[in-house]
Formats: sequence, structure tokens, C-alpha cells
Amino acid sequence: MSYLPITDMPSFIKKEVDTLNEAIAPFIKRISKYSFWAFPLIVFSLINLLFMLFIMPDTRTTFSLVIYAVMGAFGFALSREVKLQRKEVIKVSEDFIINRIEKSSALVDSVKDRYIKSVKEQPAFAMNYFIRFLEEENREISH
Repeated sequence: MSYLPITDMPSFIKKEVDTLNEAIAPFIKRISKYSFWAFPLIVFSLINLLFMLFIMPDTRTTFSLVIYAVMGAFGFALSREVKLQRKEVIKVSEDFIINRIEKSSALVDSVKDRYIKSVKEQPAFAMNYFIRFLEEENREISH
């Protein structure tokens, strides 16, 4: 199962991306599950709370208000957890990439340090730097 898009990548890059995908797979599965439930719970509870409080206030009961409030709170908690899990995916990906760059014996330390610095300074572009690193490493190995 691939979480990062792999289209027409050379095999040496595909292998590394697959390894990274394996490292982040548990987080991605959790994010998917939590996201699936968070939004519907929030919407359902808010609609029902608003309906009971403003449109038909004479039909509300304390029990039903509490149930809808708990459902909404649970949905918001799941939503918050999704955000935390996404941050963890970024951290795990960044750590994986940095460790992989550090382990390389094909490139000199100054080149590796440049890539590591780039990944740390701009984690949103970490995959781009990682792919460039892998391409440069492959060129050195091929020569």
C-alpha cells in the first residue's frame, strides 16, 4: 500500500519511498479512520443541538442535549487527534529522511549536511530534497 504517490520513479527511489511508506503507514491508517468519523459526528451533533435549542425548544431534554454535546465533543477530539497525527507523520518522515541521508557513504559530509539542513529548514519540501539526494547519491554510485 502506497501513501506517497509513486509514478514513473526509478527503482532506487521507489525502494526508498516504499520504506518510508511502511514507516508512516500506521499513522496514515489512524488519520483515515479518525477523519472518517470526526466530520460526521461534529456536523450531526451541531445540527441536532441547533435544531433542539432554536427550532423546537419544547422537544428538548437534558439527556438528548448531553448526548449530542458528547457526540460533538468526541468529533472535535478526533479532529484534534487527526491534526496531531499529521504532525507526527511529518516528524517521522523527516527523521527517516535525515537518518537515510546520514547513513549514505556515497556522498561527502558537506553534501549530506546541505541536504539535512534543507530538510530541517523546509520540511514541506522534504520529499523533494530526499529525491534530489537519492538521485545525486545514485549518480555517485554509478560513476
